[in-house]
This record gives sequence, structure tokens and C-alpha cells, in this order.
Amino acid sequence: MRLDLFLPRPLTRAVSRLVNGRAGDAEPGASKAARLRDSAVVDCAVYVDGVRQPGRPYYTDAFAEARRRPRAFVWLGLHEPDPAELAGVMRAFHLPELAHHDITSPAHRPTVEQFDDVTLLSLRTARYVEHTELTEWSEVVDTGHIAMFIGPRFVVTVRYGEAGPLSSVRTDLERRRALLAQGSWAVAYAITDRMINGYRDVANALEQDLHDIEETVFARTRSRQIAHVYQLKRELLEFKRAVMPLQRPMQALVANGVVPAPLRKHLRDVATHLTRVVEHVAAYDELVNSILQARLAQLSVQQNDDMRKIASWAAIAAAQTTIAGIYGMNFRVLPGADQPWGFAAMLVLMAVVGLLLHRQFRRAGWL
Repeated sequence: MRLDLFLPRPLTRAVSRLVNGRAGDAEPGASKAARLRDSAVVDCAVYVDGVRQPGRPYYTDAFAEARRRPRAFVWLGLHEPDPAELAGVMRAFHLPELAHHDITSPAHRPTVEQFDDVTLLSLRTARYVEHTELTEWSEVVDTGHIAMFIGPRFVVTVRYGEAGPLSSVRTDLERRRALLAQGSWAVAYAITDRMINGYRDVANALEQDLHDIEETVFARTRSRQIAHVYQLKRELLEFKRAVMPLQRPMQALVANGVVPAPLRKHLRDVATHLTRVVEHVAAYDELVNSILQARLAQLSVQQNDDMRKIASWAAIAAAQTTIAGIYGMNFRVLPGADQPWGFAAMLVLMAVVGLLLHRQFRRAGWL
């Protein structure tokens, strides 16, 4: 039975370890390949002078090999590791324990932190969710987060969420051996560049959503619903939280002396792309605010129109009710009350008064 259909991924792996007798430490007879297969490791490789070495070693062996060989480093990629496995990786690579909470928190802001010779670069991932129609329940932007530990001999990437897969980044980077030969910071640059390009794609898709919203809001025949506009505002806010706070960490990276000089100009170019995305997001935020205010104003005008129509018809009905009520008192002094033509005259009077009131309200624009 496939446990992943019913349980979250970290819990599935824990149950798998219990079933196979690997809870806690691995059995002495269990191979490292088996442990790697049951873990959150997406890929692990050693690179020497920009060339990937054959095989997929266990991360402890890969780290040991990278430290033995000159101009070598290991890239370990994790996806949603459980706390025990993450703690084991952090111990193996001597990563700071203070960063454990930061990288596992889904609300962690993009940041750059320096721990001796290890740099923690954390940023948000984002992807656009395709949808046929924007409703009050539509998911437009899906976000996650990724943390990168960059050391002299290693890069450890920890990714949470479905957005921002790194397999294509690794494949593309392995084709650029000259860039990969720059070391672990080349991986950090490639990932950051890919994530910011993803921001740009999301921003372009959001622009089309905003265009569609404008058309529906200012169309001749429009719905009274406003929840879909508010939903887009919420999704845009989520995307804004992913993009805006990354500006300061990118500036810190450009000015960071730890980053090799050849890569600093690449990071500066990435920071420029981020600035453009930030400008677009800020403009989109202002535009959706304007659309929301315009829609609220339209609803207010429509409600005023409805109230004037109701008041007009109520006034016309009140006039008929007043005439009928007076003649219903059966006073003999009422004109025509005791005449055969009295009833017909009363109906004519009610019709004339109603038509006059209706004409007056039409001229005033209430009907």
C-alpha cells in the first residue's frame, strides 16, 4: 500500500523507516544506498573543477571526498526533510544549530547570515498556478522557501514546497563547467538567478490576470461580486512578501567579500533583475488597489440607484394608498362619493397622480 497517498511526506518516510527496521540509527547491515533511497535527498554529487564525478555517494562520503581533493565541493539537495534527518545533515556538515529553526519555518523571510566560513542564504520560491477563471477561491501564486548553506567545500540546499524545483538548475549548471569550476558560490548564483527568473514569469502571468480583472470590473454587464478581486489582492500580497524582502539580502551578497569576484558581477545582474520585478509588483499592488476602490465605488453607486428606484415606487404607491384610504372612510362630504361616476373618477385620479409622479421621477433620473 502506498503510504504517500494518505500521509505527509516526512511522516511517510518515518513510517517507512519503522517498517523496515531503520528507526533512529541505521542497522549495521543496511547499505548507505538504501538509507539514501529512503531519505529526503534529491541528489548528491561531488564536483571537481566543474566536472561531476561518477556515482551518487552518501553525503558523508561525498563530503569527505570533497575535502580530500583540491578544487572540489559537494552539492547536497534536500526536499522537505524531517527534523531528525535535517539534524543529521547539519551535524555531518558542521552547520550552525541556530539556523535550524530559520530554515524550517515556513514564514521565514529572505535573509543572508554569516556563520564563520558558512553563509546561509534563504529565499522564497514562487510559481504561478494556472486557472481557467479567477474566483474567490482561486490559488494564483504558490510559494515555498529554500535555504542554502554555502561553505568552502559544500553547498547544502533545503527546499520546502512544490515551487522552485532544482533538478533543471543542476542539469543546466553541469553544462557550464567554467562557471561551476568557480566553486560552491556558483551553485548559489545559479539557484538565485533561476528563482528570480521565476519571479519574473509569475509577474508576467499576474499582469494578464490584472488585465482580465479590469475588463470584468469596467464592462457594461458586470457582476456584483467583489470577492475575486480581493482574492487576487491576497495572492499578490503573498507574492509581494516573497519578492520585496529579498532586495536587502541581494545587496549584501553583492557587497560580500566571501563571494568570488567573477561571480559578483553575475549577482549584480541578478539584483538588477530583482529590482525590475519589485517595481512591477509595486505597480501591480497599486493597480489592484485602484481596481478594488473603483469596484467598491461602483457598488456604492449601484446601491444608491437601487435605493432611489425603491423610494420612487414607494412614493407612487403611497399616493395611490392615500387616495384609496381617504375615499375608503365613506364620508358623505367627499366629492362624488354618492355619485355613480365617483368610483371611476377616483380610479382616474389615482392613475393621473401615478403617471405624474412617474414622469417626475424619470426626469430626475430616479427611474
